Amino acid sequence: MTRRRYLFPFVLALGLAALAAWNYLSLQRPALATISADPRNSGISLRAHYQWLINPRVVIFDLREVPLDKSAMDVSRTLLQFSEHLKDENFDKVVLSYKGNPRFVLKGSYFRTLGEEYGVQNPIYTLRTLPENVYNLDGSPAFGTWTGGWLGVIGKQMEDLNEFHRAWYLSDIADDRQELWTPKDDGS
Repeated sequence: MTRRRYLFPFVLALGLAALAAWNYLSLQRPALATISADPRNSGISLRAHYQWLINPRVVIFDLREVPLDKSAMDVSRTLLQFSEHLKDENFDKVVLSYKGNPRFVLKGSYFRTLGEEYGVQNPIYTLRTLPENVYNLDGSPAFGTWTGGWLGVIGKQMEDLNEFHRAWYLSDIADDRQELWTPKDDGS
């Protein structure tokens, strides 16, 4: 009886360690390689793991920190470079989170296309068409597609790209910064 009492926690700890190692080797290591491979990514912090650590069909791309000297294009490039690291993998979806809060979803097939086309496709085309491939958590399109004259379409697509970044993480960063600079009312 005493052996069983100690065996269960040992097996549980071993299983959790195996899950952590699998997530690290499969996703977090490529995320770290993405950051370290390009000096422009320096300071951006992200975590990548499978959904609930056990669902290999869903990747969580979780931005943790974006320094003030980084732009939305730096974050976009990091996402694209991460997709390049995983271009040979098949996922159902990739959840885009900020500090553990899921915000948007990319279809796995689109994420794979991003990875396959990184370095080949015109980056302006990739960036301006990114928002029309972003979905809300309920599966509905987060942004529409635009038709009409090319100049007007490009303008609206770039507005959507800016709005995508604002809704994903920029508004939270702005709120955090505002809290730092807002004087506290101490009742004096």
